[in-house]
Amino acid sequence: MNPFRSVGALLSIALSVVVVAALLIVYFMVVPSLQDRLIGAKLTQFEGAAPRLRQQRANLSPGTALDDFAQAAAASANADRVLIFDFDDVTATQLRIAADSRGGQSSAPFADDPVALRAQTRDGVQRGTVTHAGHRFAEVAFRVRQVTQVVLLTSPLSSQFQTIHIVKRRLLLAGFIALLVALALGYGGAWAFARRIRRLERAADRIAGGRFDEPVSDPSLDELGELARAFDRMRVRLAQLDDARRAFIANASHELRTPLFSLAGFLELMDDEDLDDETRQEFLGAMREQVARLTRLATDLLDLSRLDAGRIHVDRQPLELEALARTVAEEFSAVAQAKDHSLELDVSTRVRAFGDPDRVLQIGRVLVENAIVHTPPGTTIRIRVMAENATAVLAVEDEGPGIAPEHVEQVFERFYRADGARSSGSGLGLAIARELTRLMGATIDLESRPGKTTFSLRLPALAEERGLSRETSLSI
Repeated sequence: MNPFRSVGALLSIALSVVVVAALLIVYFMVVPSLQDRLIGAKLTQFEGAAPRLRQQRANLSPGTALDDFAQAAAASANADRVLIFDFDDVTATQLRIAADSRGGQSSAPFADDPVALRAQTRDGVQRGTVTHAGHRFAEVAFRVRQVTQVVLLTSPLSSQFQTIHIVKRRLLLAGFIALLVALALGYGGAWAFARRIRRLERAADRIAGGRFDEPVSDPSLDELGELARAFDRMRVRLAQLDDARRAFIANASHELRTPLFSLAGFLELMDDEDLDDETRQEFLGAMREQVARLTRLATDLLDLSRLDAGRIHVDRQPLELEALARTVAEEFSAVAQAKDHSLELDVSTRVRAFGDPDRVLQIGRVLVENAIVHTPPGTTIRIRVMAENATAVLAVEDEGPGIAPEHVEQVFERFYRADGARSSGSGLGLAIARELTRLMGATIDLESRPGKTTFSLRLPALAEERGLSRETSLSI
């Protein structure tokens, strides 16, 4: 696996990008703003002192030395340098220096100072930053009309830029430290998550390999914990399906082998020339039963495969549920009698439903056959038709021992057969019935207790035909 494509590397890179982006945002927002504030503070300080100095220069006695005034003005305004310029013509492009608070230094670079030149032609206080000899200065200048002079207050911005440089350096240092912390936290956090992900990966490999015995556990409450619990539910479900598949293969093999062996035995017996006609007919009847048994198993398997492939078509049309229930009762009357069961039809009202008549008949046959096979001889099986809460109900009740609570939720699972079941079937009938019910937009319910088990097919009911309610009971 490419290490740069690992979760740790990707998360570390993502956190680094976030840190760098945040640092750049802070840098371009803080540094220029800080620079503007520092320069603005210096200019504002000079502007505050300008009116007072203008008044002092206007009131200055003629004998006072201008250099002494410039030095005093520099000290009072906290300026690095104060220069006084004479001018005769407001259109002049250069000024004549009359005084300098730093008389020992050259004043030539300031002879064409743009801020002072602006103040020469304007009455207000002028401010700005200029560059002299490669250094940047904050300057404020004002004109003193009474003496036709311009006073310039100037200070280099080196200290302000030094402060800004310190801020930049500390921001970069803090950003570098934050980047290292982000990389460490990102890789460390990703490593911890990757360990959990690798555990899930190993669990998935175990499940894919058919090993369902080891649970998938992660006690955390985050998304990975939820995923682990979903994996464990999948493991349990797959284990159940695998057990059901194994049981089904064993049962199907037994169910196929038994009638085939029986048919082979009867065929060998029928080769006997001394076999009388009565015995021959008895053998033929037994062979027909075995063929019917094989046919039912093959039909169930075919129906299940067609349901899985979505190739079973279901119609939805109005139907008379009473007529379908009567048809099912008549079909199973002989079988129930042969098994020593009492089969009853109980219709409390005329019920019209919405569904597929053929599929309703198929489901009814599954439910009745299931009741006949799973209940002991001598018990009563009842087919009921009723209307409940805007639904049409076809219910099959029996008086058998009931279904154990731990099996109630699983009887509709395909391939499922409860331990100790009396049936020798494949365990597909109820699963097929449930799938057909879903296709019709209906539901099938189970209520069971010792002495009574009821399967109820609930279909959408059409408007009830009032005045046709009646009680019908058919005992077979």
